[in-house]
Amino acid sequence: WGSRTLSRACAGEENWVDSRTIYVGHREPPPGAEAYILQRHPDNRIVSSKYTFWNFIPKNLFEQFRRIANFYFLIIFLVQLIIDTPTSPVTSGLPLFFVITVTAIKQGYEDWLRHKADNAMNQCPVHFIQHGKLVRKQSRRLRVGDIVMVKEDETFPCDLIFLSSSRADGTCHVTTASLDGESSHKTHYAVQDTKGFHTEEDIDGLHATIECEQPQPDLYKPLGSENLLLRGATLKNTEKIFGVAVYTGMETKMALNYQSKSQKRSAVEKSMNVFLIVYLCILVSKALINTVLKYVWQSEPFRDEPWYNQKTESERQRNLFLRAFTDFLAFMVLFNYIIPVSMYVTVEMQKFLGSYFITWDEEMFDEDSGEGPLVNTSDLNEELGQVEYVFTDKTGTLTENNMEFKECCIEGHVYVPHAVCNGQTQAPCAHMCMREREELFFRALCLCHTIQVKDDDDVDGPRKSPDSGKSCVYISSSPDEVALVEGVQRCVSGRVCPFKHLRFPLFTGEIYLFCKGADSSIFPRVIEGKVDQIRAREGLRTLCVAYKRLVPEEYESVCALLQAAKVALQDRERKLAEAYEHIEKDLILLGATAVEDRLQEKAADTIEALQKAGIKVWVLTGDKMETAAATCYACRLFRRSTQLLELTTKRIEEQSLHDVLFELSKTVLRLSADMQDYGLIIDGAALSLIMKPREDGSCGNYRELFLEICRNCSAVLCCRMAPLQKAQIVKLIKLSKEHPITLAIGDGANDVSMILEAHVGIGVIGKEGRQAARNSDYAVPKFKHLKKMLLVHGHLYYIRISELVQYFFYKNVCFIFPQFLYQFFCGFSQQTLYDTAYLTLYNISFTSLPILLYSLMEQHVSIDTLRRDPSLYRDIAKNALLRWRVFVYWTFLGVFDALVFFFGAYFMFENTTVTSNGQIFGNWTFGTLVFTVMVFTVTLKLALDTHYWTWINHFVIWGSLLFYVVFSLLWGGIIWPFLSYQRMYYVFIQLLSSGPAWLVIVLLITVSLLPDVLKKVVCRQLWPSATERVQVRAGRGSRAGGAVPRAQWGRGALSRGPSRSRRCDRWKESGGGVVSPGITAEA
Repeated sequence: WGSRTLSRACAGEENWVDSRTIYVGHREPPPGAEAYILQRHPDNRIVSSKYTFWNFIPKNLFEQFRRIANFYFLIIFLVQLIIDTPTSPVTSGLPLFFVITVTAIKQGYEDWLRHKADNAMNQCPVHFIQHGKLVRKQSRRLRVGDIVMVKEDETFPCDLIFLSSSRADGTCHVTTASLDGESSHKTHYAVQDTKGFHTEEDIDGLHATIECEQPQPDLYKPLGSENLLLRGATLKNTEKIFGVAVYTGMETKMALNYQSKSQKRSAVEKSMNVFLIVYLCILVSKALINTVLKYVWQSEPFRDEPWYNQKTESERQRNLFLRAFTDFLAFMVLFNYIIPVSMYVTVEMQKFLGSYFITWDEEMFDEDSGEGPLVNTSDLNEELGQVEYVFTDKTGTLTENNMEFKECCIEGHVYVPHAVCNGQTQAPCAHMCMREREELFFRALCLCHTIQVKDDDDVDGPRKSPDSGKSCVYISSSPDEVALVEGVQRCVSGRVCPFKHLRFPLFTGEIYLFCKGADSSIFPRVIEGKVDQIRAREGLRTLCVAYKRLVPEEYESVCALLQAAKVALQDRERKLAEAYEHIEKDLILLGATAVEDRLQEKAADTIEALQKAGIKVWVLTGDKMETAAATCYACRLFRRSTQLLELTTKRIEEQSLHDVLFELSKTVLRLSADMQDYGLIIDGAALSLIMKPREDGSCGNYRELFLEICRNCSAVLCCRMAPLQKAQIVKLIKLSKEHPITLAIGDGANDVSMILEAHVGIGVIGKEGRQAARNSDYAVPKFKHLKKMLLVHGHLYYIRISELVQYFFYKNVCFIFPQFLYQFFCGFSQQTLYDTAYLTLYNISFTSLPILLYSLMEQHVSIDTLRRDPSLYRDIAKNALLRWRVFVYWTFLGVFDALVFFFGAYFMFENTTVTSNGQIFGNWTFGTLVFTVMVFTVTLKLALDTHYWTWINHFVIWGSLLFYVVFSLLWGGIIWPFLSYQRMYYVFIQLLSSGPAWLVIVLLITVSLLPDVLKKVVCRQLWPSATERVQVRAGRGSRAGGAVPRAQWGRGALSRGPSRSRRCDRWKESGGGVVSPGITAEA
């Protein structure tokens, strides 16, 4: 009996083949039952890590060499090993090894943290029922069919069928915030035939089987959803429950919903990859030119085979094309340093370390919630400085999601609880004689909710009854429901009292169906009631209430229909929708409620600043048009002078969609000529029509027309939007022909789709759970923090990394172009200009730290200026600092400097007797001279670009130059026994002993830096940008104010502190700037 009943209750359809049979407590069925088939199920271990101890090295190497740059340098390294190349394999192998090692350590550390989290989860204790007793085991040992006991505030270790509860009614309350982001308390019900089993002995004596569907990831279509307790959910306000494991380990719904976010790539990264392709083409061209010129130059016999370098017989008989290909590869190896392999690791370090400046920002810490900003991915830091569209949710993002009952309307009569009259607080509806409709209205509000009440101060619930004498706590499924119940208390009793003490007359023998929802859902189902008298009040959220009477026969039919739909294993969603559609019809409208959701602090200032920065703000909400429009006016998205254009279902019903779009398009063009400020309002139904393909299979024309209208609007409000439609809007703008950078911000699980769709997703850590924050790239406590996130952090991140990318390409052009020129003077023999040590350490040691520190700390203007003047954000819009014009300028600057280095040193060497004792400089001295000028020039170029100077800047920049000099003295001043050659011995010392060499070094550095300095001066005087004008004003103010530190912020500079808290205090005092702890601004 138990077996049949439980199987029927949890399965519903016996003919469903894709199902599993579970024997509760691992008890075999009695003799005569169906054949016992042992099914294998996974254990309860959760594995979120990517690697194991054994596969880490091969798997990580495989993943890293899938990157084109790493694979390219691996090929170059192998070529150096296989053929005779002019440079040692160490010159390519060591930088590649460094990059691979650093990346592997970073990824290994992250995976170790995942292993650590998995072990903590898999080893947590779980209570099993075994032989009528409680046994404590590790979670990973749990198997399908085990009976588990879970206590209050514990997390369910796997997906369980709810057997019984400590509550007499067989219910329990759970929170699923870790699953779907909803912080509400949901009520679940034990299987009817087992809810009376309250002790371990009773549960252990249960003989039953469960027939259920195979695991699937959908959280909202589980088998017998009110009986299923999901892993990751937490038991609340219930002493204990018993359940049987049905899905374990990686088959639980939580594990099946682990989704790896699609890899988002920033605009800077895309530009960097394009620039790499350009430089790869340059590299191939250089190698090809040198190969051709080599064989042209060697076409004369005495050049091909000079007397001092006779070829062997095998060399003479080698195939010409094979020799040419080998030479081509050798030139590729010689010039391969133009592709900066170390740039990748520097960029990753800059992003990783730079992300901490957001989390350390005290100004973005919310003291009320105790939450600070979170960085879930550091790959998009610079994208925060490129945002062109912001898509924001309304409830909980722009507003506080803190609801307050304002009024209700019953049959056209408005009731306001605690109305203020002549300075006296009254309850005008407190002692009214309630007619039947009023009574039904308040009864519906008291019944249509998921609130639980407990007289306990320590209960886990989001809201309390604020004015109650007793410590009565309301555990709400949403803030709206608490506000409605408290509003009913005020209206019915005239005073606030615990909800459970409200009493209404009973309607004996009558059955009522109450329905509460938005007007768009209720009005189509209403056949009676004063629909025209119920209108949304400005800025208030409204819900309509309706009812109908059911006769007993109809009630039985309804219950049977719903039960059959709930336990269906096939098409459950469709069957439930059909059942509700059948039940919820022919309703009688009772009235409506109005709840106010207050605007968040500084939400209006934030939107105003974003608009001044040239960012278009769209509001995407599920609320009705009137409520959403009022909020948009309140937050200054719409202004009183804004002319609103409506693209709504009501207007489309009066005209065709085609006519409405063309009429709006004409209006937009006319208003654009008049410089009129206007906004657009569109609802979800109208958007569906625009996105819906037409009969000829095309929908592009409507979309393009809609996009054209939106582009010319200062703000857009999309109301009545489903979560999927929010994502569709974001995708529509993201894929438009301009390809703008989009940002989506929201606080609820219904905002996750648009957060994942946008280029940058930001979650607000609000009252609707953490699903949005977990799925986002960044998370902030309040909407107001978006202003600093974009206008300050985003601006600075973009400035820094764009300089980093351009500077890396510039210094590598300076590095390798003299090597290219040198081939014209050495018979294209692939002779290297620089020593092997210089080739290896140039990007790793001599020039790496200054640009890394610059990319972490540079502030071209002060933090306060960026915050005060949002228009500065426009200067960096549309990837302004990584456009082709800027890229070509940096490349030609590198070529010019390389020409100065090489030919300046070359003309100096025309007078070969340059030392006092008449010694002649050799080719290694020539290469060392070029290399010395180059290291000093590229480092001083970065110093000239630096606006924010601290002691650590001075230490790293001048320290790098000093390190180069010291290294060169040691490298050339000692005979190293492990080297097979000593070609650099005494070279650098001999170079520095020459007076003309010193003069040439100073002169060439000056000539190299002069054009860039002149260009900046001329452009600043003739065509200054807004940022440059601000810098000039700041410089004048600094000089007028006397000895003011050049980079000082706010009231004081940052200095080293003994603890993190003191550093954060100074951080806040200085304006929340993006600098490292322990840095003092220098005058």
